[in-house]
Amino acid sequence: MQSTDVQRLIQIIVEELAAAQSPVPSRCACHSLMYECCPDRLRGVIEAGATRLGLHASGGAGGVASMIDHTLLKPDATGTDIHALCREAAEYAFASVCVNPTWVAECAKLLRGTPVKVCSVVGFPLGATTADTKHYETRRAIFDGAREIDMVINIGALKSGDVRLVERDIEAVTAPCREAGALSKVIIEAALLTDEEKITACTLAKAAGADYVKTSTGFGPGGATAADVALMRRVVGDEMGVKAAGGVRDLEGLKAMVAAGATRVGASAGVRIVQESRGQQPTGVEKSY
Repeated sequence: MQSTDVQRLIQIIVEELAAAQSPVPSRCACHSLMYECCPDRLRGVIEAGATRLGLHASGGAGGVASMIDHTLLKPDATGTDIHALCREAAEYAFASVCVNPTWVAECAKLLRGTPVKVCSVVGFPLGATTADTKHYETRRAIFDGAREIDMVINIGALKSGDVRLVERDIEAVTAPCREAGALSKVIIEAALLTDEEKITACTLAKAAGADYVKTSTGFGPGGATAADVALMRRVVGDEMGVKAAGGVRDLEGLKAMVAAGATRVGASAGVRIVQESRGQQPTGVEKSY
């Protein structure tokens, strides 16, 4: 990256930070954002049916399922678990299954002929591998059949203020995704960051051409919050997706994230969520994210 590009990035980040800290009366005191950022101010929308979901008017649950990455990332997942995950994904028409790289080829085979995509993770869950390693992981996952990649940023570099390294880190994944026509999602692990760092991370993801920013790995000290989703949405605007992940265990939780600005949700309780949206007695068992 040229020095002029670094200066441009820094200027964009400074502008975003200034906008977030602006003492505009109509902004929320908790994050210096517009009122919609605060979960308390979202409650009325959620209780009214979270109209941004646009799901229940048609009477179907397809809209709910199509927003969910059906997730199984625990290290002791077995082949039997993965086969069950794929069967559920095909039955309920989830957006994707999100699995560790070792299972990508098997999932691609199991889901061939269905609209369900295979999503895999890169640099997971710590984000502490090098950019060239993440680049290889991405290419290998795509070769094995992944059509979506969720990568974890170099959190330590971000907290050290090394924006050049972080953008390179993200670009190492977004570039091969663009070449292959795969979606890229950038996990910022919001629970480890200050609001200023969240803004910086989202700005860098946007500059690197990512398709989504994502709240959490599900293995950090905290998962998705409505406030974080709203903050991320404000920074990336309408042209990028925002994925909420970690701790979304029921329909009300999904509604809260969507009302805050999420366009995708990662959940291991996807079956339960869809059953709730259909008014059925939930039978889905959360598989531990």
